[in-house]
Amino acid sequence: MNTKPLILAIASVFAGAVLVDAGYIVGAHHAPATNTAPAMASAAASPTGNNTAQATGRKALYWHDPMVPNQHFDKPGKSPFMDMQLQPVYADEVEGDGGIRIDAGLQQNLGLRYATVRRRQTTEGFDAVGTTQFDESQADVVQSRVTGYIDRLYASAPMQRIAKGAPIASLFIPDWLAAQEEYLSLKRGGMDNSLLQASLARMRAMSIPAGVIASLDRTGMAQTHVVLVSPESGVVSELNVRDGAMVTPGQTLAKVVGLSKLWLIVEIPETLALDAQPGMSVDATFSGDPTRHFTGRIREILPGISTTSRTLKARLEIDNADGRLTPGMLMRVRVSGEKTVSRLLVPSEAVITTGKRSVVIVRNSDGRLQPADVTIGNDVANETEVLSGLNDGDSVVASGQFLIDSEASLKSVLPRLEGSPSSDASAPAEASAAAAAPTYETTGKVERVSPADITFSHQPVPALGWPAMTMSFKKPAPNAFDGEKVGDIVHFVFRQSDDGYELTKVDRVRGPK
Repeated sequence: MNTKPLILAIASVFAGAVLVDAGYIVGAHHAPATNTAPAMASAAASPTGNNTAQATGRKALYWHDPMVPNQHFDKPGKSPFMDMQLQPVYADEVEGDGGIRIDAGLQQNLGLRYATVRRRQTTEGFDAVGTTQFDESQADVVQSRVTGYIDRLYASAPMQRIAKGAPIASLFIPDWLAAQEEYLSLKRGGMDNSLLQASLARMRAMSIPAGVIASLDRTGMAQTHVVLVSPESGVVSELNVRDGAMVTPGQTLAKVVGLSKLWLIVEIPETLALDAQPGMSVDATFSGDPTRHFTGRIREILPGISTTSRTLKARLEIDNADGRLTPGMLMRVRVSGEKTVSRLLVPSEAVITTGKRSVVIVRNSDGRLQPADVTIGNDVANETEVLSGLNDGDSVVASGQFLIDSEASLKSVLPRLEGSPSSDASAPAEASAAAAAPTYETTGKVERVSPADITFSHQPVPALGWPAMTMSFKKPAPNAFDGEKVGDIVHFVFRQSDDGYELTKVDRVRGPK
């Protein structure tokens, strides 16, 4: 039997297998260590991404680089921007209108609360602010009608409270002495009544009070002092003299303003100036005690727009019989008209105003969230009128980390919510802090250092869905992290900024070999 060819064939197959195994071992031994992670990422990413999608029945709409999400590609491959493979975006992850889906657990962690848009009949009107002021119609001035001197000043300082009839100042008037002594001499000498009447007329012309003249007849003693008293209870808003000062006829010594009624000056925005009319009802509350309401009607619209605040002033009178209000208090004011109008209202906290546009996050019937541009009108209490962009019955996000007052922050929050809920246990807590950008961390090798940035070949970042790759991170300052050198193995922390990703911390794990 010819067995020699068979033995030779078996030996050839065995030798070939040995050579293949040896080549594999040698190639694996000499392959650069830094290329292992990218190669694994490449194998797990795009070329097989299509096959994976087919196997799971998911349809890939397009591929993109997570670092440049707005650039779409119609097939898998390597990113032209970063050293990484393009990632697929599936049809069940995003809709054509840009809506995103958030699972119930993440919604609870983010503290999302929803509200329904409703159309209601409300009275014509608007919200404004106002300040209390002295009612100048209740002001009285205390003047001197003669030439004299301040003998004693009872009111010590402006803004002092004073009761009706309380003394303000005592005047010494030497000119009164001669007229009174003349009257007493005529009276003692039994002169004709016509001379006495002429003397009395002279004293009245010198502004000698009737009480002083009556006392002169009764006691027979001339008086050269007079006490000026407050005509009403209130506040000494002005005090223009001091002890010993000389006063002249017509000089104002003090001004007293009552507090039983106050003026409320309402600051009406210029855009609502044409809506304000005299007679409109006003309901005002003080921020220190919102349970107390002060009501009234606009008495008059003051002419002129303030050049600093761009507001029109309306004035009305409010009751302050208990004296709890003082001038200068800030009041929240609701001005209402007589007619009612139908308005589409949404909670004011649900509206994100960026300065250029107003945005509301709408929840669709399938639970997806998407931003919607709206045109807003007047505020009605804690709600805002929506002129366009929403429909009656729509559900909107009323609270949560969406309420960020800038368009840039809105754009950074929405893509973050598209990530996997299980990506990072700390992600919900970080996302809920609207004012601070979340941070991410990983370990990598320093490939290049420049004054502007540091390039790392780093490990995956699960929180962002990044595979292992090589990319650059901005420095917060040119001299930051100067101790890091090429080849160092470091653990670093970074965050997203307006123009890329910025390093916040770099800790060396091992120096270069």
